[in-house]
Amino acid sequence: MTSVNGRSLLELIDGADERGLAAAGLACLDRCLPLFAPDGADALRPVWAAVARGDGNAWGEAVAKARVELDADGTQDAGAVRAMLAEAPAAWTAEALRAWAGDCSVAALALHGRYDAAGVSDGLVERCRAGDADGAGPLLAGELRRQQAVLETVAHGPTGLRRARELSVEGGRVLRAVVSRRARTA
Repeated sequence: MTSVNGRSLLELIDGADERGLAAAGLACLDRCLPLFAPDGADALRPVWAAVARGDGNAWGEAVAKARVELDADGTQDAGAVRAMLAEAPAAWTAEALRAWAGDCSVAALALHGRYDAAGVSDGLVERCRAGDADGAGPLLAGELRRQQAVLETVAHGPTGLRRARELSVEGGRVLRAVVSRRARTA
């Protein structure tokens, strides 16, 4: 599965600017937040606003504030989500944001794969990121599509950020429903 424009997720991350990278990492974090803090989406609003403005100073402050607001104990999955937030760079630089967006991409795909009915086999996450999603179940494939769509829409400028937020909200709802359903049947 490649993206609509034929580029893999890795290529999209490599070609993104600071705003696209910040949005990509933040969107992954936002979609996985239900595993960590089901009611925590409000804590990320100032971070999204900083991305919209492309303001590196506001970014660093908003990330620091979100870390404080979302500091809580939780499961192993919550630890992975917490790590996404903890590793968010204070510096608004392409290099720092690219590394963070890449790490968030891997973590989000792995978490979605863990909850996917098909599971996640060795190397599947990296193959998906490189454009080969054979063997990915619906939850993992959906997360891959959302990650690609976020990078593609944000590349069109600030108006694409609204679509990125919509994709994150949608993805968070999907993951929340899967986790809830799994908890009821356990």
